[in-house]
Amino acid sequence: WPSIFSGLEIIANRTTFSHRDPGGSPSLFDLLVSLGRNHHATLSLADVHAELDYSPGAMVYIAGRVLEHSVGPWINGRKNCGAHFMKDAVHDRVKVPRPSFPLQKNFLELVGRKPKPAGRRANKLQI
Repeated sequence: WPSIFSGLEIIANRTTFSHRDPGGSPSLFDLLVSLGRNHHATLSLADVHAELDYSPGAMVYIAGRVLEHSVGPWINGRKNCGAHFMKDAVHDRVKVPRPSFPLQKNFLELVGRKPKPAGRRANKLQI
């Protein structure tokens, strides 16, 4: 299984009603990939009052158990979505602790930003 995700769903030509993913872990992200041709769709995140362009090729990571999300009707073409997710029960079954919540500093370190030393203040710009 060449994936860190324990589940994969392909959703074809279907509206996805507003929901949260009950089997997921609140600290994990789901990867949603918009596939298909010649369509325009919108991914709605009701909790944060956001609507994201979900045209073919769009990839979005969301905390599916935490954020209420939906994909409404699309305009033209065929719409397919690949939903990659991790079921919390998998961690329980194999006795692996649930990953902790991701922090911004973890992402910044992954892209090469060095953490600031503790107790050091940034220089103030004087005009």
